[in-house]
Amino acid sequence: MTELEKMRSGLWFNAGDRELVAMRQKAKALCKQMNQQGPVPVKAHQQLARQLFGQVSRCYIEPDFYCDYGVHIDLGENFYANHHCVMLDAAPIRIGRDVLLGPGVQIYTVTHPLEAELRKTGIEQALPVTIGDSVWIGGGSIILPGVTIGHGAVIAAGTVVTKDVESYSLVAGNPARWVRALDQNLGA
Repeated sequence: MTELEKMRSGLWFNAGDRELVAMRQKAKALCKQMNQQGPVPVKAHQQLARQLFGQVSRCYIEPDFYCDYGVHIDLGENFYANHHCVMLDAAPIRIGRDVLLGPGVQIYTVTHPLEAELRKTGIEQALPVTIGDSVWIGGGSIILPGVTIGHGAVIAAGTVVTKDVESYSLVAGNPARWVRALDQNLGA
């Protein structure tokens, strides 16, 4: 198996592999273009987004945005990310329709070994993150590897999400704790 195949299979992989390094360099160049384009027509923004992301319909991402590969990120229609968003996408990041990210939101799919000697080898593991439709993630929140956030959920600002979040629920804190259910019929 190649390191890319291992990475995409959720196995431990070597991120220093030449193919993976080249993929990250391409994504970093596209992120740089996106961050430097300034206020441009939506059409120009969409063209650049289609080059960077695996799947995208209509989105707007404020600068500065950073990701590792880009191709593992699928964005649903009407996606919006405020300034300083980071998505480490060694595994798929699937985001539904009408999702809003506050400033400084970070989504991680990558984890490292707990054992110090193994960490020295440079191996990593990637677990997917899935975010449902109509989710709002407040500024400064962090979503950790392997998490699924259900439809209509709200993640309060500054929350660290370490496990799955049920649909139509509000979570807050570090680690995220359930606060209350949200009305899923409001505005329907």
